Amino acid sequence: MIVVFTGNGKGKTTAALGQALRAIGDGKRAVMYQFIKGPWISGEDKVAPAFGEWFKIIKGGKGFVGILGDKLPFEEHQEAAQNTWKGVMDSARSLRYYLIIADEFNVALKLGLISKEEVLKDLAEVKELQKVKKFHLLLTGRDADPDIIELADLVTEMREVKHPYQEGKHAEEGLEF
Repeated sequence: MIVVFTGNGKGKTTAALGQALRAIGDGKRAVMYQFIKGPWISGEDKVAPAFGEWFKIIKGGKGFVGILGDKLPFEEHQEAAQNTWKGVMDSARSLRYYLIIADEFNVALKLGLISKEEVLKDLAEVKELQKVKKFHLLLTGRDADPDIIELADLVTEMREVKHPYQEGKHAEEGLEF
């Protein structure tokens, strides 16, 4: 399946990590490519090495694009995202993983860091590869493109009801990253 976790609510990456944990628990390999999350270390980065070859996190992003003090040229973010998408597709073509997570993919696509035309062509290829060997591609991030939603087999939207950020509180280590 092609799965999309989107919406403005918290929990997209967390849910994807839950799917990875479930796959690993069933003796299947998983990999997560992170499109936006940059050089900072989060809880999942600290624990992933314990899973060895069963679960890897590959950080492809250079951090937030154009916000929170980002000073990198847009082209540098673009190159990083394109290389990350290439990694996702290389993993799909390898048929090595049961679950491939493209974390913050929807954001990278919305920002124009990767080509929608190329992505749609590649997702058609993924659907063909999934006929050869069962695996799942999970795309996370807010603002999923309507064409991606249409193409996906399963879409879940996380909706924010209440969040401490609205009261000026910062993200909490161990819960939100």
